Amino acid sequence: MPDSARVSDQQLLDALCSGHEWAFTAIYDEYWYPMYKAAFHKLGQRHIAEEIVQDIFTRLWNERANLRTTTLNYYLFSAVRFEVIDHIRKAGPRSRYLAYYQTFASQHEHYTEDEVAYNELLRNIDEGLKPFPAKTREIFKLSRVESWTVAQIAEFMNLSEKTVEYHLGKASKAVREYLNETLLLLLLSIFS
Repeated sequence: MPDSARVSDQQLLDALCSGHEWAFTAIYDEYWYPMYKAAFHKLGQRHIAEEIVQDIFTRLWNERANLRTTTLNYYLFSAVRFEVIDHIRKAGPRSRYLAYYQTFASQHEHYTEDEVAYNELLRNIDEGLKPFPAKTREIFKLSRVESWTVAQIAEFMNLSEKTVEYHLGKASKAVREYLNETLLLLLLSIFS
């Protein structure tokens, strides 16, 4: 095993792709904690941040022969970013919503009706956002569904606050128009 202090990231990648465990260990030792800190900073939950980073390293080892990257740092931190976003999308609004109603709702049928209404609202928002690029949809959801501030979104997505505000303005207007049309159609169907 070469001295990892003198081995470049490209050499580590080449050795990893060749199946050398020492390269994987060197990458793990160097990047695990910074990746964990990045995930924990965004999620605020230690066990989930640890799980995300462990999953990334498991995939890195399992897919080592097929890696197509030349920048190890960018590859690993992009993986953290995408995993965090996926976790937020999957667990974010629904888990907060469910936790609230498990605590405060007294009757199961109200819980079910509210969950159906909430899911329908999210579906309508998704429909209203369909014409927009993925970045705009993500910014809108982080702001309006997850209640992130413009500053938090800008930092998370490495964008300026003005850019985030621009995307939010465009998406908000489109969603508002879509929801107004949907409500109008619903009212017309009820009263016709």
